[in-house]
Amino acid sequence: EEAIFLRKKITLLRAFSLLIGSMVGSGIFISPKGVLKNSGSVGFSLVVWFSCGLLSMFGALCYAELGTRITKSGGHYIYILETLGPLPSFLFLWAEFFAIRPANSAVVSLAFGRYLLEPFFAPCAAPVPAVKLVSLLGYYTVLTLNSWSVTWSARLQTALSVVKLLALALIIVPGMMLLAQGHTENFQDAFDRQSLVLDKLPLAFYAGMFAYSGWFQTSFVREELVKPERNIPLAVIVSVITVIVGYMLTNVSYYTVLGTEDVLASPAVAVSFVQRAFKSLISVVPVLVALSCFGTMNGGIFTFSRTLFVASREGQWPPLFSMIHIRRHTPLPAVMLMFPLVTAMVCIGDIYHLLNFFSFSRWLFIGLATLGLIVHRHRHPELRSPFKVPLFVPVSFTIICLFTVAMSFYSDPVNISIGCTIVLSGFPVYYLIIHRQIFFPFFPTLSDYLTHKLQLLLEVVQQEIKTY
Repeated sequence: EEAIFLRKKITLLRAFSLLIGSMVGSGIFISPKGVLKNSGSVGFSLVVWFSCGLLSMFGALCYAELGTRITKSGGHYIYILETLGPLPSFLFLWAEFFAIRPANSAVVSLAFGRYLLEPFFAPCAAPVPAVKLVSLLGYYTVLTLNSWSVTWSARLQTALSVVKLLALALIIVPGMMLLAQGHTENFQDAFDRQSLVLDKLPLAFYAGMFAYSGWFQTSFVREELVKPERNIPLAVIVSVITVIVGYMLTNVSYYTVLGTEDVLASPAVAVSFVQRAFKSLISVVPVLVALSCFGTMNGGIFTFSRTLFVASREGQWPPLFSMIHIRRHTPLPAVMLMFPLVTAMVCIGDIYHLLNFFSFSRWLFIGLATLGLIVHRHRHPELRSPFKVPLFVPVSFTIICLFTVAMSFYSDPVNISIGCTIVLSGFPVYYLIIHRQIFFPFFPTLSDYLTHKLQLLLEVVQQEIKTY
């Protein structure tokens, strides 16, 4: 009885919550170990954390301008498609679906399971099978919620953003209290150059940027934002500054309480911190951290489903995934598509290998998207964007991204080569199916038949109103 399309339900508060909820997740509770391990010392690790925050701000400002120039949802995918063309956008989609997004979701899910079970097994480590089972249950819960309601997914994200900030505050406050009392011994000789290995720095940046990743999430839901020209830049700037301050204070608190060896030896840095500094909260903080990861899973599913939705609408993905549930008004097929790959990666994956595995592809395409901003400005000088950043911001961000990607081949050649191979494997698929449209004789008939049957089963139809 009513038109089927994605409603504009993302207000400024929900946009801010989406960004905070996506950035403050497992990263700040996992990545300190990876940053310290690859930077070599406390001082250099703090420099890396601040540099990653500054770099994230540059990237977020570039995406804010892209979001006001290009009015479609889809994030990295649509920006690359509109500025650099269909081939690089399809390669991104291919790598994102088969490597970046499932690996990212698996990392966050495993962190959720580990922190949720940690209080029940302390001081021992939680059994790996139990962690993976709980991780999958958490992921499936969020998947179900996103299939059910956009409104409730957004409300959950807002509530969990408050929980995330509370979890950071419970780490920052006792650390700052100890620092004020003169506990500075762990900062002695903070910049020890002997332990610095330059070719490992890209991996330190990958770990730090993973903790900040999420500053681009509003670009995925551009068509569902209320007043996007105003709310995208405002939400981006406020949320990134909030996270930079929170992350720097959290890391200083970690190092005030835990020494270098303690951080490197800990499978869950936040839990080790609470065991040492605030034993009365030993069972509270891990649960807050787990809820924080839960919010990151929710934000990831919410946004990536829109990428698949837009790619299908643009003709680079099967048409079923641009359909919307007739009553729920959610992109149900796109939401459900990821769960087999995420399940597989959770079952077989290790957090730190997964982290390097997907970071290469992610930052390669983010660098290409900001390169696309420079290209778009050159091609369309007549466009007057309501938000515009100085040219040096996208230029410097693009150079740093691509340089870090190139350097990572020396740091972790095995995992980076796997990621590179997955990206390149999209070439023949694009050439045969998208560019030349070569199909097996029975393929169109079979595809139409399956699409029709799944459409009836899932109760989904094509969007009826253009929202961009």
